Amino acid sequence: MQGIAEDLFRAESARVLGTLMRRFGNLDVAEDAFQDACLSAVETWPRDGVPRNPGAWLTTVAGNAALDRIRREARRLPKEVESSGLRDPSREPASLGADSEYDLALLDDRPLTDDQLRLVFLCCHPALSSDAQVALTLRTVGGLTTTEIARAYLVPEATMAQRLVRAKRKVIAARIPFRLPEGDELDERTAAVLHVVYLIFNEGYTATGTESVVRPDLCVEAVRLSTLLQQLLPNVAEVLGLRALLLLQDARRPARVDTAGRLVPLDEQDRSQWNSDQIAAGIALVERALTLGPVGPYQVQAAIAALHAEAPAAADTDWAQIVALYSLLERIAPGPMVTLNAAVATAMVDGPGAGLAMLDGLADSGELTAHHRLAATRAQLLELQGELARALTAYDEALTLVDNSAEREYLTSRRNRLVAE
Repeated sequence: MQGIAEDLFRAESARVLGTLMRRFGNLDVAEDAFQDACLSAVETWPRDGVPRNPGAWLTTVAGNAALDRIRREARRLPKEVESSGLRDPSREPASLGADSEYDLALLDDRPLTDDQLRLVFLCCHPALSSDAQVALTLRTVGGLTTTEIARAYLVPEATMAQRLVRAKRKVIAARIPFRLPEGDELDERTAAVLHVVYLIFNEGYTATGTESVVRPDLCVEAVRLSTLLQQLLPNVAEVLGLRALLLLQDARRPARVDTAGRLVPLDEQDRSQWNSDQIAAGIALVERALTLGPVGPYQVQAAIAALHAEAPAAADTDWAQIVALYSLLERIAPGPMVTLNAAVATAMVDGPGAGLAMLDGLADSGELTAHHRLAATRAQLLELQGELARALTAYDEALTLVDNSAEREYLTSRRNRLVAE
């Protein structure tokens, strides 16, 4: 029962919190009330059974808990003033009327999905730092606990709790409205929301500072968030592009590590382990996304992932088309990691020397000098070119920079094979 309840709490968190935010306009009140409802469910569901509509049950109980808290607070402050013998207007309790921060009446009957979307945009407001946006999104929309988020980002639970508290205080202090942005602001804020979900998936797919290659819980959560965004914004091309990308990438996750937990590179993966249903869904999504509007970076990345997914074997990969897509991606969303991946694709078409020339330009820019992937990619291309001594030096450099133990083990095995040769 506990596992079922936790899954339901996570699945319903955004819906319930969105409704509570619309009613009461205060994130602290909404979160505390939702936690009260979850505790009540843990106490009553094992005895009475899970309700037919758990989300409605949680919403009702949480709404009552919020009202009780507000009424207690309204009674407490006047009693404190009366007992002190003083009357301080600045400490008068907030009115519970229609203009109050805590309006007791439902404002309207808008669909719950509108509230969920407002909650997502609230968490990703530009007043918050990127770290705060990710943490707050995982907490309120994703339903992860503070402990789970702290574990995912390798920080003490107390540190993550403080980060979340600061983020919520900033939401309140900045008086961030619980509404959907409009016009150009909507486009900008949608891009921020997509970026946060993308960051969550990347941290799950290539975990940093851990012994594991992947964090499945973060991958699953990012895919779930992208699904929610597609439901809420079904005709926004980049929303569909992001979900397609995550589905196609996540489809390869079962083959990304072997039974011993060791990293398996893309060209060596057992493609029969790839999730064919996710691949089919991802390809259909990216094809639809490309018909909806201007091409954006998530659509292009999804198209690249689709080409990898469609190849029956690594040797069948359409590298020429991938090179063309990376050329487009460099024009619309340039960045060092894009250039790095483009260099690998170029090497597959024009030979390792062409890819190494691109890496030289990237090294001259200094943008990835502290990242192990530049040295690791150089090592692999040098190995393909037959320059084993230089490749060995590059592997040594990569090993001094890598912070994931599984990736370190993989690079070490490649290095040791060169030494043996």
